[in-house]
Amino acid sequence: MVIAALALLVLLAWVYLWRGAGMGMSAPDMTVLTLFPHMQSEPMPGMVPPPYLWLVSLVMWWVMMIAMMTPGAAPLVLLYSRVQQHAARTSTVRYASPMMLAAGYLLAWLAFSLLATGLQYALQRMQLVSPMMLWSRNAWLSAAVLISAGLYQLSPLKQACLRQCRGPADFLRRHSRPGTAGALLTGLQHGTWCVGCCWALMLLLFVGGLMNVVWIALLTLLVLVEKFAPPGQWTARLSGVVLIVWGMATLAV
Repeated sequence: MVIAALALLVLLAWVYLWRGAGMGMSAPDMTVLTLFPHMQSEPMPGMVPPPYLWLVSLVMWWVMMIAMMTPGAAPLVLLYSRVQQHAARTSTVRYASPMMLAAGYLLAWLAFSLLATGLQYALQRMQLVSPMMLWSRNAWLSAAVLISAGLYQLSPLKQACLRQCRGPADFLRRHSRPGTAGALLTGLQHGTWCVGCCWALMLLLFVGGLMNVVWIALLTLLVLVEKFAPPGQWTARLSGVVLIVWGMATLAV
């Protein structure tokens, strides 16, 4: 049941994104395969952004984070479910539904989505991000985001956050709390570590396009490799080098 619920949540999030997340165009229409999106022309300059853009953008960001990050949290939620079942048989300690843990995890990404929406608004006001295609229009912005993300991928803080994400069993052993509020706080704490691990990667969407399904899919894959593959920590470092080189190339073209 837990697996089915998480899978359904991710599926619905991806369907919402594919249909355009309320932005007035489908995600495939806002997807361009290029290493330098700032050099692309906007195919529909006459389109008007949707009303209540800030709210639409907030929902878009949060649903995007649900689609991208829920698979990475699945082992933690499933392990918590096993702990809950075992405690119900052998202990008087009462654990909450594992979906409360998932809710706390996604609340951390809601907080990130609020900040990302504010940043999107500021960049659009400065005309650095396309109002409709939602990709970078400026080489310096693209380079700054790429190089900053690359440097963060190489940083000790990134590695510290990644270790928390790669060890769900150890995390639950040290931080699990009983009860509904405890499950929510445990999920929120783990989600905060996950935001710390992946926030710079998520900001790369400002370069390639917030609704670029290719960038979304590739970033989702990178996050999963970092969290689950044996060489995940080295993958983070290698991607950091690639991003720095990519950022420098952006200024050179």
